[in-house]
Amino acid sequence: MKRLIALLMALTLLFASACGGDTQDSPTDDANPPAPQEPVTPPADETEPSDVEPEPEPEPEPEPEPVEQEPYEILDPTVMPEGGQRDGVTYAAYDGLVEHLFFHPIIAYPELAFDGDAQEKGLDDFMVTVDEFNKILESCYANDYVLVDIADVWSETTGDDGQPKMVRNTLYLPEGKKPLILSYDDTNYYPYMLENGLTYKLIIGEDGKVTSWGLDPDGNEVISRGLDAIPRLDEFVEEHPDFSPFGAKACLSLTGYQGILGYRTQTDGDVEWTDELEANRQSEREAVKPIIEELKRTGWTFGSHTWGHIRLGSGNMAKITADTEKWFDEVGSLVGETTILFYPHGERPDGGDWKQTGKAFRYLQSKGFRVFCSVGIESFSFIKKDICAVICDRLHPDGTTLRYSRKRYLQFYDAKDIMDPARPDYGVDWD
Repeated sequence: MKRLIALLMALTLLFASACGGDTQDSPTDDANPPAPQEPVTPPADETEPSDVEPEPEPEPEPEPEPVEQEPYEILDPTVMPEGGQRDGVTYAAYDGLVEHLFFHPIIAYPELAFDGDAQEKGLDDFMVTVDEFNKILESCYANDYVLVDIADVWSETTGDDGQPKMVRNTLYLPEGKKPLILSYDDTNYYPYMLENGLTYKLIIGEDGKVTSWGLDPDGNEVISRGLDAIPRLDEFVEEHPDFSPFGAKACLSLTGYQGILGYRTQTDGDVEWTDELEANRQSEREAVKPIIEELKRTGWTFGSHTWGHIRLGSGNMAKITADTEKWFDEVGSLVGETTILFYPHGERPDGGDWKQTGKAFRYLQSKGFRVFCSVGIESFSFIKKDICAVICDRLHPDGTTLRYSRKRYLQFYDAKDIMDPARPDYGVDWD
């Protein structure tokens, strides 16, 4: 009987040992730990079958690695380099004419711009194509022009009478070179531009540089530095660093009524403004800030073109005042302070700012503007005597002057060598 009881106990222990080897809470031998296993997630509810796998948690998106950009040097052309030389190049004082060319955004796809619709003539009149823009840059470079910042050409100082005044600075340029200011009007990427073969917005590319984003004629996404006047000038300076010995690029003339640089940072008084619209606007403001920062770091500056592209010669002071305040609120708050004002439509305030200083001009000057730019047939400038300000005219490479003002631009380029055959046949006058 004792032998039978002992045998039954031994069988019971053996069975228990075999069944208990797969349990989670069985003790383990520290000297021989079990092989690691995938963790088992218990079911959320004991009534659910234990073999149902839970939904996996999504992996967090990795943060993009910041691209470390090469340092970009911006120099002061009003200071002669020590010893009169820099990098083996001799510099000399220059007090002659400072030329000034301005462009609108350039046409990336002529087949969309010149397609016979109601906008074709205006695009032909006021813009150049990518091909024309490249040829103009090449020709200006070949004709010994170098880029200078408009803000370096004139300075505010105190006169003998203790009153502030503007003075023209002596520029110290590489010997044999001539100064050239560039400015770009309406770099806002208005909706009509997007439908007519221009790029849509500026972005920061994978290389950390400013580039353009848009759609080609087939609706395909295109990211390029060669289809937009801003990144294309950056590229050109990279290819020809002696074209910008001081690091200057161009001054961007911004309105605000349809945002800036392709971002819809504006308010709109024609619609009921909602929290959702304001949230989107703030999102667009945040998105454009890195582009502004990189542009400023690499030699670009900003000026006002008024918020609503208004006519400053109207004499409507209530409208001019409200518009100016709105520009500072919605655009100046992003791009920072500026002393440069570009007249929309080239229209001078007060019936002629070089003859008189009227109410509109005095108001605009009181808001910090010192350099007032119109449009003309030569790079004219005049320092006003009765107020601290300078007025100047700019030349405008575009379809109008390519067709009808060849001789006035020969110091820069010959329209016969520039004009894109993709333009419509509106005739030329090159005599």
